[in-house]
Amino acid sequence: MSYDIQFHIESKKELDCLDGRERLLVLKQLKKISENPFVCKDLGNKAELDLTGYKKIYVDNKKIRIVFKVIDNKMIVYVISIGKRDNLEVYKNAMNRI
Repeated sequence: MSYDIQFHIESKKELDCLDGRERLLVLKQLKKISENPFVCKDLGNKAELDLTGYKKIYVDNKKIRIVFKVIDNKMIVYVISIGKRDNLEVYKNAMNRI
């Protein structure tokens, strides 16, 4: 049984801003996440960004990250942020949205 993918409104905008190739790679990873979100890496408290309870997965040789939360009792993967790691931007965006 697969999980539904839901987007924070800003993460949907981030997905839409990616070029076609990057968007396709992200969508492929989201499909993998929907089938088994628990194989992804757990995030924690690092660089004053407490994302404990959230997970990440890499896309495009670690150039892009997807930050998400698994809502197990509702079978939902809630995507908080999609973007590059540059200056921890993707994690700062995620922190501002939770």
